[in-house]
Amino acid sequence: MWEQIRSNRFRSAVLVSLMGTVLLLLGYFLGLFFFDSGTGGLVIALAVWAMMTLVAFFQGDSILLAVAGARKINRDDHPRLYNIIEEMKISSGLEKMPDVYIIDDAALNAFATGRNPDHAAVAITSGLLQKLNRDELQGVIGHEIAHIKNRDVLLMAMSAVLLGTIVILARYASRILFFGGMPRSRRSSSRGGGGGQVIVLAVAIVLMILAPIMAQLIHFAISRRREYLADASSALYTRYPEGLASALEKLAASSTQVKQANQATAHMYTVSPFRREGVSIETLTSTHPPIQDRVRVLRAMGGASYAEYERVFRDIKGRGIIPTSAVVAPAAVQTVAHVVQTEPLEQIERARETSDVLWRLNRYLTIDCDCGARLRVPPGFKEPVLQCPHCGQIHKIEATAGAPQ
Repeated sequence: MWEQIRSNRFRSAVLVSLMGTVLLLLGYFLGLFFFDSGTGGLVIALAVWAMMTLVAFFQGDSILLAVAGARKINRDDHPRLYNIIEEMKISSGLEKMPDVYIIDDAALNAFATGRNPDHAAVAITSGLLQKLNRDELQGVIGHEIAHIKNRDVLLMAMSAVLLGTIVILARYASRILFFGGMPRSRRSSSRGGGGGQVIVLAVAIVLMILAPIMAQLIHFAISRRREYLADASSALYTRYPEGLASALEKLAASSTQVKQANQATAHMYTVSPFRREGVSIETLTSTHPPIQDRVRVLRAMGGASYAEYERVFRDIKGRGIIPTSAVVAPAAVQTVAHVVQTEPLEQIERARETSDVLWRLNRYLTIDCDCGARLRVPPGFKEPVLQCPHCGQIHKIEATAGAPQ
């Protein structure tokens, strides 16, 4: 397993280095054009990159979770979800249980974040909890746990920071150039007939246009490869590839878009969060590989191992995806046997289970009446008593009404 992680990190580091090269080239030529100093442009580019990287490393997970509207829960809030994540944590060999968050969103999606396995979190939408059965949910959780185990979350955050830095520099430089005009020193140089200045200007403009595109393509290359690797790991952890395959089909069939998603966070989700009915979500500009390809590989597997995933992937795609050392060597993970659910939760029960969590997170007090009705008391309810609208029973409201239960 370590060999796979090391190879995974090396390949990603190479791609991130390419993005860094694009950034430095952009900074150098912008410095030549605006300040007559390529070194000055490099310094500015590095300063912006360093500042954003520090923020991403130390506060990136908190920012991402806040942007997504995720709210932290504990075991008592959703025991079934906690048990599944704990099973995948044991199966993957993670030493620390990731924090668990729920996003109040009808879309079907999830993501993992954090700077390392000791500081990681998994966020799941309420729509996903309602629509997936236990096997399907286990497959999705296994996929996200794999991103943590394979050290994907930090490198993906770093690549996002690089991409953001390149886009920011290119955007502001283009606005200054087209709306602020050419710098005075550059105009005087141009009047002096310096042909080199025209070349610098041309290169700077080309880089402003191409740099974000090149960085985005490298970003896609990192994201897509990691999604396949996470699928393979999920199949290994759950010992049941069909669970994730079925979940991905449900996610593909949903046309609900994640409300808080944006271009900077799209690559973190299990599938692309940008959905429009009747429009394919799998395009050349998608951060995720085609869902039908992912499902096809999972469904064709005759077992649950890296070697089997690699064999099927090569048959279908004509190339490999998993490092040879990881395929040859046995995976050093503790496996959790697949448990067939004898009494599956029906969809209405899953919906009730999820809504109960959201009521508590929103600080509603729950009162179970003797007639069987469940009353929800909103935060700040001022009356000392509440009458059940069904049977008329009077319930006393404590002063702590609205506190989390």
